[in-house]
Amino acid sequence: MMDNLDLLWGGLADAASPMNLLYAAIGVFLGTFIGVLPGIGPAMAIALLLPVTYSLDPTSAFIMFAGIYYGGMFGGSTTSILLNTPGESASVITAMEGNKMARAGRGAQALATAAVGSFIAGTIGTLLVALFAPALADVAVEIGAPSYFALMVLALVMTTTVLGASPLRGFAALFLGLAIGLVGLDLNTGQPRLTFGITQLVDRLDIVVVAVGIFALGEALWVAAHLRRKPVHIIPVGRPWMGRDDWRRSWKPWLRGTAYGFPFGTLPAGGAEIPTFLSYVTERRLGRTDEFGKGAIEGVAGPEAANNASAAGMFVPMLALGLPVTATASVMLSALQSYGIQPGPQLMSDHADLVWTLLASLLIGNVLLLVLNLPLAPLWAKLLRIPRPQLYAGILFFACLGAYATNLDPFDIGLLLVFGLLGLMMRRFGLPVLPLILGVILGPLMETKLREAMAISDGDYGVLVREPLAVVVYVVIVLFVVGRPLLSRWRRHEPEVLDGVDDKEKEGIS
Repeated sequence: MMDNLDLLWGGLADAASPMNLLYAAIGVFLGTFIGVLPGIGPAMAIALLLPVTYSLDPTSAFIMFAGIYYGGMFGGSTTSILLNTPGESASVITAMEGNKMARAGRGAQALATAAVGSFIAGTIGTLLVALFAPALADVAVEIGAPSYFALMVLALVMTTTVLGASPLRGFAALFLGLAIGLVGLDLNTGQPRLTFGITQLVDRLDIVVVAVGIFALGEALWVAAHLRRKPVHIIPVGRPWMGRDDWRRSWKPWLRGTAYGFPFGTLPAGGAEIPTFLSYVTERRLGRTDEFGKGAIEGVAGPEAANNASAAGMFVPMLALGLPVTATASVMLSALQSYGIQPGPQLMSDHADLVWTLLASLLIGNVLLLVLNLPLAPLWAKLLRIPRPQLYAGILFFACLGAYATNLDPFDIGLLLVFGLLGLMMRRFGLPVLPLILGVILGPLMETKLREAMAISDGDYGVLVREPLAVVVYVVIVLFVVGRPLLSRWRRHEPEVLDGVDDKEKEGIS
């Protein structure tokens, strides 16, 4: 372990020259600028800016690359908070509470807690990767498909805690999301499902198009439908910095989110979606429940930390096993290979200098992200001072641009409109958005892991409970399902989560 720390320190020394720090600052700025565009997440930001690094030497390229990476991630969180437009699936939870904070004049605080949480989680995660990558890879590769399936079932069950006072509406949204997740080609039989003869639907629906349609377009249509009934007002920016109470309420969610995110990120089939969902559920149970659904800072701090810790953890399977588990990891893997680096078990010994420079550049990029973007949080929040007609016109333009850029197919703009109308109807009838998004994300993953488990066991369903981790997860699920009714007797009131609907609008719905 001490040897790893010495190597990391050497990497920091190589990456901390004035010119390399300049490259890192440029990367953070460009990554944030591209990532702020609605519908463009960190993976696309990295892909768009990757050619910028090709003319640099490996050390300079890696540190600029790290700046683009973290800048793109923060840019996606910025659009989630200010414009209710997630740049990727992992930012969906951030949009739920962060956008409500922004609409209440606390956008700067939401952006600040996201930036600080990203810094803390990213730093801890990167240090853990540097210290334990080979050992963690050995553990992660032993986890089989039944355990992955159990973890996804746990995420679905835990989501029932945020369905509000009407579980029927929540389950309706969940099963609608699962149905949307079925669209596309059956990977086992090769048969198209729910495609209605449309060629573009043979490939599975892009989660970014679904999320941007439900959140951004649905929100814009809802605002347009009510614009004549309500006077146009400009959302106040509010206090520019986090107060003492904000810090007090955020530091525990930052640590809990990190504890959720990093282990999931190290799994070869992991990702940030499940830990962000679980972090939100945890903070909702432990925090001020009367504020959740109205803009609770814990609902931004925890998921953002989980997201960035998971992003750091993904370097474990990528570097030690050569497995890119996310779209962002795939783009980063191609960048490593362009410099003659082939990730795998021998990477740490064959290319030690470049690997430790990469890890050190992640630490530097993380620091520069905080230094450059934390003071800019009040400036970003001033975007909300734009009058709503002009603001939402801009959102619609960039949402369509982001949807088109996903596959360069105009058909995706039509899909965006369809999901925007669905988002409008969900707001009209009080259906929560979170279960639908969870169903779209986890449905295909659950199907894949279930089929892998069945193939291994020749159709024996008993394989689902033969791995120790799976058994532990199912025990937790049973305890949760049985214990929740008992706990609810001690709760006099549980606020209902209606995404995108304020109190007066709820009265109109009812």
